[in-house]
Amino acid sequence: MSFRMGLRPVVVCSVLFAASHLAPAQSAAPQPVKVAVVNLQAAVFGTAETKKANDEMNAKFKPRQDAIDQLNREIQALSNQLQTQQDKLSPQAYADITAQGQKKQRDLQRAQDDLQADATAYRNDTLQKMSQKMSDVIKKLAEEKGYDLVVEANSALYFKPALDLTKDAIAAYDKTYPVK
Repeated sequence: MSFRMGLRPVVVCSVLFAASHLAPAQSAAPQPVKVAVVNLQAAVFGTAETKKANDEMNAKFKPRQDAIDQLNREIQALSNQLQTQQDKLSPQAYADITAQGQKKQRDLQRAQDDLQADATAYRNDTLQKMSQKMSDVIKKLAEEKGYDLVVEANSALYFKPALDLTKDAIAAYDKTYPVK
């Protein structure tokens, strides 16, 4: 990861150097390159569609989260029962309650793992689709505003805030893909 981070400034400088030489050869004076910066992650997460998708994801997985919460309460109740009644329980009853707790603990772990995997897959799929749509919106926005180059904000060492198109990208995305 540090190797990748070390290449970012080199890549950005190389891109800017190459872009500075894009001026037509027949032109007497080189044309300045118009550059903009966008924080793609902030742009995607700032859209109304992403906020709606997050609410939908929470609603979709809420019943499973509620079931996990219920299992946690049942495990806690069994643990409390063992602690408060251990002197009163027969060895068999103690073993039965312990076995119930262990089974519920395994069920809980499986439910948590399954929920985490499903939620992560759902989230990644949704974000991948929205990121692609955002990239298309940014490209169109750059063409409309006459930018020659748009750089990911996280790759830039420094940029003036006036170059940041993130808010414009969010507004253009929300206009292109309105939430119903």
